[in-house]
Amino acid sequence: MATEKTDILIIGGGIAGCIAAISLIDTYQVTLVDKLHEPTERIGESLAPASQRILKQLNLLEGLENQVGTLYQKNVGMQSYWGSNQVYLVDDLRNPDGFVKNLDRQAFETYLRKVAEARGVHCLWGSKLHSSSYEDSRWQVQLRADDTSLSTSTISASFVIDTSGRQSHFAKSLGIKRQVEDKLVACWVTLPNSRTNTMSTISASENGWWYSAVVPNDKRVVAFHTDADLVAKNELKTTTSFLELAKENPVILSLLNEHENAIAFKGTVAANSTKLEQVAGQQWVALGDAALSFDPLSSQGMYNAMASAMQLQNLLVKYGFTETLQKIHTEQTEHIWRHYLKHKSIFYQAETRWKTAAFWERRL
Repeated sequence: MATEKTDILIIGGGIAGCIAAISLIDTYQVTLVDKLHEPTERIGESLAPASQRILKQLNLLEGLENQVGTLYQKNVGMQSYWGSNQVYLVDDLRNPDGFVKNLDRQAFETYLRKVAEARGVHCLWGSKLHSSSYEDSRWQVQLRADDTSLSTSTISASFVIDTSGRQSHFAKSLGIKRQVEDKLVACWVTLPNSRTNTMSTISASENGWWYSAVVPNDKRVVAFHTDADLVAKNELKTTTSFLELAKENPVILSLLNEHENAIAFKGTVAANSTKLEQVAGQQWVALGDAALSFDPLSSQGMYNAMASAMQLQNLLVKYGFTETLQKIHTEQTEHIWRHYLKHKSIFYQAETRWKTAAFWERRL
């Protein structure tokens, strides 16, 4: 089959990939690839207020604001049961960037994909990385349709950006491993919301911590975070077992009991802190979760994906596909990682009620 040429190939059509593509399309020819034909329902909905600066810079904010109620809703603050049985309220009333946006994550990613297409990004949905090689100062990347077909197509790119999430498929294909900090997983459900108080809730427990948020269309997300080895696998597989785990936390249990028969169990996903051991190389870089994956406690995953994409755009415009770009991108990523680990430690050390329990002992 004929080889398609592009300046930049982005592997992964999530938030990091779409923001990178949209930010680069005015300067480069960009091809964006994702194995999914369309985004799927995902946990992870809190968009930090500072993200609005990036959305505005890319002329994405107005389109987002026009879909208030369906794509996002404002979150005025957080009810925190952390370090104490007493509730502590954290609000964004004085934040110059406004409120947290509680997203319909699937709808938000669909919105970003449509904008990327409309602005001229060549999008290949339903294609996944098969193999790659570096020849004559270009990457030759073979893609395979994400079905039973064995046929491949080839993209010849001057530069590759890996935004394929924690799996970091491109970097992994080069033999690069990940540094894993912990074993955190998130088990989550959705259910209807009927409460007028739509603040999010975070609540610590002996074996982990709970989180709840109201998202568009009167839906509530509830998640339990623990280490994968502390709870038997069958305890993280059904609504019944989820409710059983929630019995240790009256605040969360009361939310779940309101619509017990309408709870939809969504599964268990990785939520641990990991770092790619090498985040840049010869005419390639990793961004977002592919480079660094954050504990959901930080609420910084989506913002970091967007901010690092914008940092990369600035570096590419200034330095092109050079070793200088590799060096600076690596330094920036290392700085973010050190800053993140420091603050993660501070947050966890604020909870001292279960010092001898395995989950907390590991973090204290």
